Amino acid sequence: MRFRQNIERVTQILAYELSKELQYKLETIQTPLGKKKIEVLEERLVICSVLRAGLTMHGGLLRMFDTAENAFISAYRNHKNNEDAFEVVVNYMTSPNLEGKLLLLADPMLATGKTLENVLHALEDNGKPKQIHILSIIGAKEGIAHIKNVFPEDSHLWIAAIDPTLTKRGYIIPGLGDAGDLAYGVKQDRK
Repeated sequence: MRFRQNIERVTQILAYELSKELQYKLETIQTPLGKKKIEVLEERLVICSVLRAGLTMHGGLLRMFDTAENAFISAYRNHKNNEDAFEVVVNYMTSPNLEGKLLLLADPMLATGKTLENVLHALEDNGKPKQIHILSIIGAKEGIAHIKNVFPEDSHLWIAAIDPTLTKRGYIIPGLGDAGDLAYGVKQDRK
């Protein structure tokens, strides 16, 4: 529980920093006692969390962007025969139309960048977002470089901490371990 809450807190800080870079417009609202002009986001947002670890970030993003639409995508690493090499498997997705919207991709650990690359490809049939913002708690330099090569040029990275390297199996060093396992318990290995 404490781990999930800390991830959510860090996510709220990332979301706050991101909110300072977005465009706003004045809109008149009606209160019980009168009218008032307030600033609202110009663009519509979609928050897409990469299951399962990304769920730890979703609530923190919704606290900052409470009118955002929601998308969820399940992606996991498949290490065949316990080898170092792996493929990323995407096996579930639900998303609104992304055309012309700001897409916020939430995944706590940006290691190799392959998961987010596969997520991007899986979302392609849902329309082209106006802009993409990737939010992670920890990122590895290698994964950040990969994201810069495969994502659209105007994509933005919001990362709380950057670690220097990866293991042969593509895990961040020193990192923090498997964020999904730490948040929700150890999963059964796929055979």
